[in-house]
Amino acid sequence: MTKKAWVIVAVLCAGILGGLIWLSRSSQIDVSNININAIQAASAMSGNIADHTAGNVSSKVIVIEYGDYQCPGCAAAAPMVQKIITKYGDKVGFVFRNFPLYNSHPNAFAAASAAEAAGLQGKFWEMHDYLYTNRDGWVNLDGQNRTDYFVNAAKSLGINTSTFTNELTDARIKKKIDFDVAMGKKAVIAGTPSFFIDGKNVGDQDVKDGKTLVPSDNDSSTPSVWSDADLFGTLIIEPALKSHGISIN
Repeated sequence: MTKKAWVIVAVLCAGILGGLIWLSRSSQIDVSNININAIQAASAMSGNIADHTAGNVSSKVIVIEYGDYQCPGCAAAAPMVQKIITKYGDKVGFVFRNFPLYNSHPNAFAAASAAEAAGLQGKFWEMHDYLYTNRDGWVNLDGQNRTDYFVNAAKSLGINTSTFTNELTDARIKKKIDFDVAMGKKAVIAGTPSFFIDGKNVGDQDVKDGKTLVPSDNDSSTPSVWSDADLFGTLIIEPALKSHGISIN
């Protein structure tokens, strides 16, 4: 290859690298002035998509989860969350935010996009639950097979599939996911699922002897506090309610 050809290649490579860096930076959102412990209304920063909530959003006790749909731990925690919402729904508010682990979970962003696209038609929680319940059905798919799976899921949930398909790649959805990720990074989450109350990571704890909270480790004899609804309720939710003067009964 001539010297001139090498120069051309070098220039092209530099341009491509610069473009990739620009795209990476363009996805970063400055949330330094955002109160990440508060429920977020729709804004330009979030693609005009608000936080997804359940329970009593006016409660002083708001549980914020950062989750990844491909994460097996998040899928295992999903039934616990549903039980907590059912049991404490009038006393506790719940928020779900996306935190796809791009490097280890290649389908996480696509799944989050499916949930957000369903949300644009008022079916976020239905798709959210479907993705976790049927995780084994889509987790190893790619390309068109993955898209087809999500579209069929949308159809089964009564979602307009033509609109859904178009909105899977809607810029608003990427903004919403990027916004959630930025808040998660600001919260310095240790992994997914992560649960926060009053700005404290309450999920990064294990339970020893069925009653004592200890820092999370890899010891299988001490289960994560989020692995069981009764444990999470007794050791996390009820103390938080008490600290805010909210009656448990």
